[in-house]
Amino acid sequence: MATKIRLRRMGAKKAPFYRIIVADSRSPRDGRFIEEIGYYDPTTTPTTVQVDSEKAAAWLRQGVQMSDTVRRLFEQAGVLNG
Repeated sequence: MATKIRLRRMGAKKAPFYRIIVADSRSPRDGRFIEEIGYYDPTTTPTTVQVDSEKAAAWLRQGVQMSDTVRRLFEQAGVLNG
């Protein structure tokens, strides 16, 4: 099973809100997921990124890949540095 950490779009039209999830790479963007590990809200100023670092680190130790956007958000939140 190819697992990825990626974003799941939520919220209303033109008011996006994203949850950071761990999901099978074959499942749809807003479909089934394994675990929710944080959220990202680009509508606030400055943008809000909240990540459960321990859960993220545990998944990364298991060799789970990240989407490019999630990698950027993790770098901003300091998850990859620690």
